[in-house]
Amino acid sequence: MRKNEARKEAIIESSGNVFSDLGFDDAEAQVLALRADLMAMLAKQLKDQNMTQVHASKVLGVSQSRVSDLTRGKTEKFSLDMLVTFAARLGKPARIELSP
Repeated sequence: MRKNEARKEAIIESSGNVFSDLGFDDAEAQVLALRADLMAMLAKQLKDQNMTQVHASKVLGVSQSRVSDLTRGKTEKFSLDMLVTFAARLGKPARIELSP
């Protein structure tokens, strides 16, 4: 293809869950999306409370490097269960609702 030719690419509308779009089965995609969303909310809480990673590590009961993993969005390093525990330790209990 020449540089001046327009590239024709198919645009596929998102399903609303990036993990589904990447090919994960529905159940796993939902868990991955929940983990990613909860991690983002927890990182926001830490930032909103102006917590240093050292202080956050004491509140959450983990090492500072684990807090760094959390704030950097390393979802593969945290279970949903652990993230729910972190939320509770921050005084922000997590809740899961089923769709109607």
